[in-house]
Amino acid sequence: MMIHDGWLSGVNICPSPNSNSRPESVDISLLVVHNISLPPGEFGGGYVQAFFQNRLDINAHPYFETIAGLQVSAHLFIERDGAITQFVPFTARAWHAGASSFDGVSNCNDYSVGVELEGTDELPYTDAQYLALEKVTRQLMLTYPKLTLERITGHEHIAPGRKTDPGPAFDWQRFRRALL
Repeated sequence: MMIHDGWLSGVNICPSPNSNSRPESVDISLLVVHNISLPPGEFGGGYVQAFFQNRLDINAHPYFETIAGLQVSAHLFIERDGAITQFVPFTARAWHAGASSFDGVSNCNDYSVGVELEGTDELPYTDAQYLALEKVTRQLMLTYPKLTLERITGHEHIAPGRKTDPGPAFDWQRFRRALL
């Protein structure tokens, strides 16, 4: 696994239109861990991929009507079996964090990489997901030296009161220990 021109080798590529340029002279210096499942609590089906590409069939499930018209993305999505899909090159700004702040600096999308884990706040994540996330994180840290262990966080930490993911089911201690 390597990063070339902002793209991770050996993963599924599924380009999203929901991205734009990062501000000039801004370095990638933050990793934000999220979770997503569509419909909520259900896994598989390709709905997350369709959602990030603005191709979600709102008639496929009643919940989808509530998110119709939203334009969001993440750099990466890690499924329950550890499969990784990349939607936005790391060199571009994915639309994953929304109103956010880390260490007193707002607009986290400007300087972060967003990784979505297929899951919910309450259900344990899989071993395959932790392994894939660890592998990706190591590569990101090698490629972007301002991204350090201290600059890895959850959506709930950069948007408190607004977001809860990846939630109490995410084992931060396990993840951080694996990166040492």
